[in-house]
Amino acid sequence: MAHTAHTDHFASFAEFYPYYLSEHGNIVSRRLHFVGSLGVIGCLAMALATGNWLWLPAAVVCGYGFAWVGHFFFEKNKPATFRHPFYSLMGDWVMFKDICVGKISL
Repeated sequence: MAHTAHTDHFASFAEFYPYYLSEHGNIVSRRLHFVGSLGVIGCLAMALATGNWLWLPAAVVCGYGFAWVGHFFFEKNKPATFRHPFYSLMGDWVMFKDICVGKISL
């Protein structure tokens, strides 16, 4: 089932994830998402290691900044975050895992 409308309703994450992947077909965009996710992990680690909680907003800026550059400049689409924030966040981390295990190429 192809999902193209911006008002799509997804009954589950399993239904959403193929749509999410279709919005990340550009390899540069996927790479930017991956780097942003690594940056989030790094910022969270720094927050825990230093006790400086200013790393938390840096994690958000890093994660979304890299991803949104990928969408606006390479995918030429709007991030799914705007329409499906929770599923999109889940999709980011499932795609990150899928890249790490070699299921999705970089």
